[in-house]
Amino acid sequence: MAKTATAGELRGQSQAELKAKVTELKEELFTLRFQSATGQLESHGRLRAVRKDIARIYTVLQERTLGITEDPTAGDAAVADGSDDEPVAATVTRAKATSDE
Repeated sequence: MAKTATAGELRGQSQAELKAKVTELKEELFTLRFQSATGQLESHGRLRAVRKDIARIYTVLQERTLGITEDPTAGDAAVADGSDDEPVAATVTRAKATSDE
């Protein structure tokens, strides 16, 4: 049984590693669902854990897409270029809802 990874551990992995892990977890989820349908599943909690692991990885990938966190391999590429520019952090703002009462 695989150990679930925390979001912090996942943020340290490259995008390629995360995509490979998602593929692996989706295959495991398929197997677990098949076992559940045939009545052979021993641990129903593992279904939930695998779904949460997949969601956790997708969250980390989306954070990188939105610029909230950086890909650790992207930082190595900037150092290899000799670029002294600091990466610009993207900020996410939310509009406050107003009431017309």
